[in-house]
Amino acid sequence: MAAPPNFEKGQSTYKPPRFNGQYYAWWKTRMHNFIMDEDSELWDIICDSPHFPMKKLEETGPMVPKDRKEYSDIDRKAIEKNYRAKKILVCGIGPNEYNRVLACDTAKEMWEALQTAHEGTTQIKQSNIDMLTTEYELLRMKDNDSIQDMPTRFTSIINELHSLGDVIPRNKLVRKILSVLHSSWESKVNTITEAKDLQTLTMDVLIGNLKTYEMKKKKDSGRKKPKK
Repeated sequence: MAAPPNFEKGQSTYKPPRFNGQYYAWWKTRMHNFIMDEDSELWDIICDSPHFPMKKLEETGPMVPKDRKEYSDIDRKAIEKNYRAKKILVCGIGPNEYNRVLACDTAKEMWEALQTAHEGTTQIKQSNIDMLTTEYELLRMKDNDSIQDMPTRFTSIINELHSLGDVIPRNKLVRKILSVLHSSWESKVNTITEAKDLQTLTMDVLIGNLKTYEMKKKKDSGRKKPKK
């Protein structure tokens, strides 16, 4: 998941992340986190649709919308949640993106409009998932790659897949990293596989372990070089 250049500028924990029409996957994840921190019920409204106050005309009659004057305190608070979610989304987008959602009545409609505009339809989304999955499966460590280089490409792919709703289990990610390492790492891979429980091993611990091993290899290699 690529992040915009200089993204650290102008960031605030009190303001929603700003979307300027680029790096949608990056913004989408950060906006989700921001909304969940503000009020998790707002995210439910974005996903499921807001509360519309209804009443029965008769005991066995159909449900119809309440008149505004008939709203209870509970109804009003529920309606306010939708407008609060809309306000956060509006504060997180620029003028061009606002034009896409201007006619939307609910926060759910706004979110889906932005999602369709930047991720495409369900068919396009699945096509992107297929493309990223192929890239994930073909990923291999190159001869001149360092341990830092390879996980950076790897993480970018899995984050993009995650943003599209395709989440790969942690233990599979760990096994994938071990399987794509260069053949010169075979002894280390065998050691980790035999000593660690791959079901509970985290990516951070694995990468840290591999970096330590890489540093030791470089240090030992420097000692073995003959003096001129």
